[in-house]
Amino acid sequence: MSRVPSLLLPRRTFLRGGAAVAAASLLPRGLRFAPDRIDGYPFTLGVASGDPAADGAVIWTRLAPRPLADDGGMLPVPVPVRWEVAADEGFRTIVAEGEAPARPEAAHAVHVELRGLAPDRWYWYRFMTADAVSPLGRLRTWPLSEAMPDQLRFAFVSCQKYEIGYYTAFEHLTAEDLDLVVHLGDYIYEKGDDKRAVRPHGMTTAITLADYRRRYALYKTDPALQAAHAMAPWLVTWDDHEFSNDYADLVSEHPERTTTEAFRARRAAAYQAYYEHMPLRPAARPRGEHLRLHRRSEFGGLAQFHILDTRQYRTDQPGNGDEMPGDDPRVMDPAATMLGMEQRQWLWEGLAESSARWNVLAQQVMMTRVDLDPSEGELVDVDKWAGYEFERRLLLRHLRDSHVRNPVVLTGDVHSNWANELWVDFDGAASDDQPVAIEWVGTSISSRGDGEDRPDYLDTLMAENPAVKYHNRERGYVRCKVTADQWRTDFRTVPYVSRPGAPVRTRASFVVESDQPRLIRV
Repeated sequence: MSRVPSLLLPRRTFLRGGAAVAAASLLPRGLRFAPDRIDGYPFTLGVASGDPAADGAVIWTRLAPRPLADDGGMLPVPVPVRWEVAADEGFRTIVAEGEAPARPEAAHAVHVELRGLAPDRWYWYRFMTADAVSPLGRLRTWPLSEAMPDQLRFAFVSCQKYEIGYYTAFEHLTAEDLDLVVHLGDYIYEKGDDKRAVRPHGMTTAITLADYRRRYALYKTDPALQAAHAMAPWLVTWDDHEFSNDYADLVSEHPERTTTEAFRARRAAAYQAYYEHMPLRPAARPRGEHLRLHRRSEFGGLAQFHILDTRQYRTDQPGNGDEMPGDDPRVMDPAATMLGMEQRQWLWEGLAESSARWNVLAQQVMMTRVDLDPSEGELVDVDKWAGYEFERRLLLRHLRDSHVRNPVVLTGDVHSNWANELWVDFDGAASDDQPVAIEWVGTSISSRGDGEDRPDYLDTLMAENPAVKYHNRERGYVRCKVTADQWRTDFRTVPYVSRPGAPVRTRASFVVESDQPRLIRV
């Protein structure tokens, strides 16, 4: 496969009056909308594709000529948007086309669910309205379920706090030869400017729908993020900052500062804005404060992604929601849940039905039980799976006892890289027994600012936690190459994000052989 071409075309300046009529002859066929419907270039937030399948995907855009305005610079009326999908970058062979309404009640966002495309190939797409044409996007359909592809190449990312750093990692990711990008959450951050901001946005904490829309629009104006969306399809899920830090269902991090009804209304606004700005299928459209994100994506017989939501259905974190002793009985509460009963059953059923060589759990928070106390005691972070130890062990036992083939967990959230072996009982992690699964934890794109090396901390961490095989605190992304026989992971890092232009390097690489859940550093 050739390297990804440049997908962000120069933006066509919006023309008015007689000049717009002259420009009409340059537009794709069938596009003759009134030029005075939109005042400004409407595709400032780029394009995206997502949720790929063997016969199609979702393509997305949002009309926003003034993206940081409350209304995006749009009049409160529906606007027709044409779309085209082609078999070639030059759009000489159009394979699908149509028209979709961009409605004001959905922030003039457009979600087109493509069907009927050929499996296992690349397509190009674009949108048009008035006399404006969007940047090009590229999407890939998945192989048929009975096929065994030679390989899958993807990257996973998380935690991209806009004001704290530049998205240089996305620039390097876009140059990779990838079939897919997986985003594991914290696409936006909801609070006001960080005191360490290198590109401050001047916004206060997001509360209303207009607040969240502006926050997404700000993030999506970043050209590196736009390019990463345009180069390949994405699978997305959220963590906490798409709504509110460390929330659990309808419980706030600071419940004394809000009411349940106010928090419910805020969650509905946050979920609505998330859907409006993500390449999700229309079936995911929120209903009040609920939005179903857990779903599956099957890359032929090679890999099945089980995309999880560990925020919307979880019970409240035990204790103060931060750290507590690992032997505190509250972390073993059998009623505590990260997934909720319905999602857990859905996962059990999907794993039972899967015939994939690799079963990938794409989720948010660390599943490895990490002891943070270098002394004889044990201290765990209860916002992670360690705070829900009964369900964590239940899940890992299910993977083991049900003989789920090659389970691999993808994790974000913690702004650092980890390579972990997952054990049911982490007291046995130093024994000769077999681990149950592998966990790859990816660092942030920019959150927490420039990275750092702490060899002293690393030595203590590894000695205290034999299940942890690697840890690094730089920024970047994780690149994976999956074949029937082997999974290879490369931790790709940049040395700084406080200014543009950082180079990228592969900081560490590991492989896992099929049916052998052990990490091998290469």
